Amino acid sequence: MEEKKVKEYLEGLATKGGDGLPLRFFERLIMHGLRVDLIEIGRVILSFKVPPRLLNGGNYLHGGVIATLVDLVSSAAVYTVGAAFTGTSVEINVSFMDAAYADEEIEIEARALRVGKAVAVLSVELRKKNTGEIIAQGRHTKYLHLPSKM
Repeated sequence: MEEKKVKEYLEGLATKGGDGLPLRFFERLIMHGLRVDLIEIGRVILSFKVPPRLLNGGNYLHGGVIATLVDLVSSAAVYTVGAAFTGTSVEINVSFMDAAYADEEIEIEARALRVGKAVAVLSVELRKKNTGEIIAQGRHTKYLHLPSKM
C-alpha cells in the first residue's frame, strides 16, 4: 500500500489553469478542508466540518456534494490496495438518510469491497461524528483499465 499516494490524492494542492481557476476546481471546492484520519489496506476514513459553501437552499449539505464525496473518497480506497490508478466510474448509487448542517463534524469511511483485475466495488458511509448517525451510504463500481500491450 502506498499511503503517500493516497494522502496526496486526497490532500493534493491545486495548480492554476489557463482561465485563472485551479485545475480540477470542482473537486478542490468540495474536498477542501477534509482531514485524513486513517489509511489502511482497503479502507480510508476522513472527517471535516461542513462549510457553508457546500449547503443547498435548505441549509444542509447538498446531495451533489455527498455524491461527489462518494466518488472521490471511494476512489482513494482503490489506491490503498496497491492499484496504479483509480479507474473509471461505471455506477454510483447514493442513499440519503439524514441531513448534515453547517459547522457539523462528519466522518466519511470508504471501503474497497473488491478490487479485481478489471472491476472495483467500493462502499462509502457518511456519518455525524458526534452521534454516529448515518447521513448517507454509497456504492461505487469502477472499471479498471487494463494496460495496453501495444
